[in-house]
Amino acid sequence: MGSLQHLLSRPISVPFSPNLNHRRSFFAHACLNLDVHAPDSVKPKTHLKSREVMEMEGKVLVGTYARNPVVISSGKGCKLYDPEGREYLDCTSGIAVNALGHGDPDWVKAVVEQANLLTHVSNVFYSVPQVELARRLVACSFADRVFFSNSGTEANEAAIKFARKYQRFTNPDAKQQVTEFISFSNSFHGRTMGALALTSKENYRFPFEPVMPGVNFLEYGNVQAATELIKSGRIAAVFVEPIQGEGGIYSATKEFLQSLRSACDDAGSLLVFDEVQCGLGRTGYLWAHEAYGVVPDIMTLAKPLAGGLPIGAALVSEKVAAAIKYGDHGSTFAGGPLVCNAAIAVLDKISKPDFLASVSKKGEYFKELLMHKLGGNSHVREVRGLGLIIGIELDVSASPLVDACRDSGLLILTAGKGNVVRLVPPLIISEQELERAVDIMVECLPALDKTN
Repeated sequence: MGSLQHLLSRPISVPFSPNLNHRRSFFAHACLNLDVHAPDSVKPKTHLKSREVMEMEGKVLVGTYARNPVVISSGKGCKLYDPEGREYLDCTSGIAVNALGHGDPDWVKAVVEQANLLTHVSNVFYSVPQVELARRLVACSFADRVFFSNSGTEANEAAIKFARKYQRFTNPDAKQQVTEFISFSNSFHGRTMGALALTSKENYRFPFEPVMPGVNFLEYGNVQAATELIKSGRIAAVFVEPIQGEGGIYSATKEFLQSLRSACDDAGSLLVFDEVQCGLGRTGYLWAHEAYGVVPDIMTLAKPLAGGLPIGAALVSEKVAAAIKYGDHGSTFAGGPLVCNAAIAVLDKISKPDFLASVSKKGEYFKELLMHKLGGNSHVREVRGLGLIIGIELDVSASPLVDACRDSGLLILTAGKGNVVRLVPPLIISEQELERAVDIMVECLPALDKTN
């Protein structure tokens, strides 16, 4: 299994906290220069070494990704392995995708069984897994209907089209059609031209302008500005993330979302919740908006829904669905039998009350650990989030910490303006693995002083 080259073996006692299971003691497993190797059951089958894969990538792929210098070749649970068999604790979940971790047996069974029956048939025909997944999504949400896509950005593109069609459908004789949108600071809704237009970071949009016109960016959480603009009667829909992921793990307030709901109802605008990253159990609620008691007209989903296979969905109320007719939108691959059967397996597990309760419990424990063990560091400004979507805001770039953690066997992400550590581990992660993650981050904190 390899060696641990700087094992911290002394027990650490955490002071009393109701979220830390009283005076819980544990052993820190964090270390710099970690050298842990994959068990035989998940050893990669490739003969290529990491260096060879990275060199080959540089010759054949378009350079759109600033990749970490790690090749991932296999995984199990919350662990990932490179071609040399080195182990990494995964707190990225493929950017909040692998909610059930890697190689979940029920997910694998669903994929294999469906692959042996039917993989793709297109939306020219009906297929059982698609209808069954839609039925289950409707049953456990506010929605009456579902439109499937292949990704989160496509789900948001569908929501854009549905919102504009809804306004034309409900106001067919209007001299001036209602076509504008509201989005917010620190928002991220995707990289296709419509969703990109709703994304706040100028550096994402600028190289590709002109993008879709008619988008108004307001300060996230500014009730007065949003209410006044919605009342103007020009807004087809308001797009908002209940918890912003890419933007830096910022949570909306109940007052803000309630004010959007009320203003949209008064003006005839639609309220769209983008839960691509924060939805489907990530917050400890099945849907993030449940924490606020506010219901949207459209909700977009994607990342964790099929456990690693590409899927997106726009869940809509009946009033929105009534505006959509044959030919208004479509996709060749969306909602195929294979991906939908995988999604059914994911939804069945995540929607169970005891599973969601475990996410809440682990999220509280994780935040408490982080605040206790990292909160005293001079670079740490705030630890925030809900459930297992957590951000650590720093007063410097987070990249040196991310790099040092990777070298020590922990994979984490950045967010915001690069100064936020984003933690979105698989929802199945254990408390022991959370402890290990925190201890590695503590050991790696000096990297912030060295580099910045």
